[in-house]
Order: sequence, then structure tokens, then C-alpha cells
Amino acid sequence: MKKFSTLKSIPAYLPIVNIDTDMIIPKQFLKTIKRTGLGKNLFFEMRYDENGKQIKDFVLNKQPYDKSNILIAGKNFGCGSSREHAPWALLDFGITCVISSSYADIFYNNCFKNGILPITVSEDQIKELSEYSKRKEEINIVLEDQKISFGNKELKFEIDQFKKKCLIEGLDDIALSLEQKPKIEAYENRLKSIKPWIFND
Repeated sequence: MKKFSTLKSIPAYLPIVNIDTDMIIPKQFLKTIKRTGLGKNLFFEMRYDENGKQIKDFVLNKQPYDKSNILIAGKNFGCGSSREHAPWALLDFGITCVISSSYADIFYNNCFKNGILPITVSEDQIKELSEYSKRKEEINIVLEDQKISFGNKELKFEIDQFKKKCLIEGLDDIALSLEQKPKIEAYENRLKSIKPWIFND
């Protein structure tokens, strides 16, 4: 998993509440188990018309938001079914940080497991940050300091320290397990000496 340290981008603002995972990546695109290739179908039903052409008014179809790495969204983002394809699609599009006032728990945790930083701030702070999106101005995020900088202002955000460590060090579930490799091997070697028949072919 790619390490997360700092991020500077013009944020894209999607002022819709209760965006569920089916809106993020519809069910017809869930057949793949690959984490790549889903970005083109992100927010499919909002980005494309019935003929498959881009809807010009949708924020992620407009410049410079089509290159945004930060998405500002309405409350309860990522609700609905617990599909991990939702963070995969965001990440494949290029979005590595989502800012909202609240998230569905499973989606929130899936973000950390896939290298996306979900930041929780108040509704008033969402409105303040959205102005920088409208003005097409960059905001800067420093995870180590838990800080968002915009204009001459700074905004602090809270985050679980273990989840923060995982993002900064690029540790997904597999990497966390591999950190315990010496202990796992020591246990297996001890078990071989006590119960060798378990390891016989």
C-alpha cells in the first residue's frame, strides 16, 4: 500500500448527502477482483448519460476537478452495502482523501485498508473548505500534523492513531501480518518440535 504523508490538490466538491456505495461504484462493475480499472466507472450513473457520454455538469467531468485528489462530500458518505470496490474506484480515479462530516463505519475502515485518508470535520468546516473548491484553489493536508491548510487558515482533524500509523507507513492487513513473521515462524518451529505429525505430508 502506498504511504500517505502530505497531499496538495484542488478539492472536488460533491454536496450530496447519503452517497451510498452503489452510487460510488454500481453493482454491474463488481465482477472484477482487481483494484485497478474501476476509476472510469466511479459515480457512473452521475457521470454518464444513458448513451455513455460524460455529463458535462458533473463535477468530476470538469477541469480541474477531473484531476482532483481530494473529494469533499456530504454527510453519511459510503453508506449502503460494504463493498470494498468503492474505495478501489476512488483510489483508481486518483482520489486519496475524502473529507466529510460523517461516514458509514465499514466504508470508513475500508478506506484506511486501501490507502485513502477519510477526514471528518464539521458541517461548517465543510462549507468553508468548499469555497476553496469553488475558487479552484488548492488545499494542503499533512497527516503527521493532522492538519488541513487553506489560504492563511489551518484546520486540525482527529484520527485514530493506529490507523494514522498504518497510512503513514503504508501498512495494509497483509503487511501488518507480515510484521509478525518472526513470531509466526518461532511458533511454527516450536510446534514442529512438540507435534511433528501435524507437518507430515
